[in-house]
Amino acid sequence: MARKKVISLNPKSAVPKYRQIIESVYSAIERKSLKKGDKVPSINQVCAEFNLSRDTVMFAFNELKSKGILKSQPGKGYYIASTEIQLEERVFVLFDELNAFKEDLYNSLINSLKGKATVEVYFHHFNYKVFKNLITESIGNYTSYLIMPATFDNTSHLLSKLPQDKVYIIDRLKPDLEQYPVVYQDFEQDFYDALVEGKEMIQKYRKLVFVNPGGKEPAERSKGFKRFCEENDFRYEIVKSLNGVKPSLWEAYFLISDRDLVEMVKIAKYCKFKLGKKFGIVSFNDTMLKEVVSGGITTISTDFTEMGKTLADMVVTRDKSQIRNKAQMIVRNSL
Repeated sequence: MARKKVISLNPKSAVPKYRQIIESVYSAIERKSLKKGDKVPSINQVCAEFNLSRDTVMFAFNELKSKGILKSQPGKGYYIASTEIQLEERVFVLFDELNAFKEDLYNSLINSLKGKATVEVYFHHFNYKVFKNLITESIGNYTSYLIMPATFDNTSHLLSKLPQDKVYIIDRLKPDLEQYPVVYQDFEQDFYDALVEGKEMIQKYRKLVFVNPGGKEPAERSKGFKRFCEENDFRYEIVKSLNGVKPSLWEAYFLISDRDLVEMVKIAKYCKFKLGKKFGIVSFNDTMLKEVVSGGITTISTDFTEMGKTLADMVVTRDKSQIRNKAQMIVRNSL
């Protein structure tokens, strides 16, 4: 009888060889090619077939023994001791940066996976070299990979080194990553929908100004803002910074940067503009602080806590959906 093909290795894969051996045995058990009591190839056979060092194969077999999957019998070799595979769920999370609203996402994810997985979080800070190195170093060490590409485009060649069925994308729907499950924001539509939702309050303003610094910020927001203003005959302006801007009464400012938000609140206070009456401010990405600043700042924000829960559920259930995490306008005194 021909020996069962148990071990399969891909020499081009970046996954370490010892990890491929372990995953091969798990896979054979899952598809019932290996049953309790079945013999597996010997260390010498695996070394010879795949031109591996004895230490590499021994490392893999020892880990399988420590998990109770393999047992050895002196002079006879290795056998399957148990088919009860209990994979320790280890989740690799790669964010762009940590800020107040990202912390809500992080805490929600951690709390939702508590007792179900070990989570390790890293940050690339919009540095592609750091992004690349962290992903490369993570290969084969985790059971799930949650990755926030942020402003990076054309990363599919890098992410393809990871097992496709274990990768989840966070926050942005990237054309070159359409094969992966994702929880994303539709930045253009979210801004447009929020403005439509708040149109009755916005109508009193003669001009709408969107301060979009660009860079790491999604460009799609400008499209949603422009579309709303032109469809509804609002005077509008899109600027990169507050430099040279002289706010006037009956204007509403939409601010991405919290630094710009603080500056605009100070300007309004200096000019004695009463927020929400004849001068409006709207910020992006809600935080607890914005609930109380200047009597409450209106925000346009997705629910980052809900995003964390959704991501955790996808990891646990292996859901492969592409889910939009919608934003809404949270109305407070400043509008």
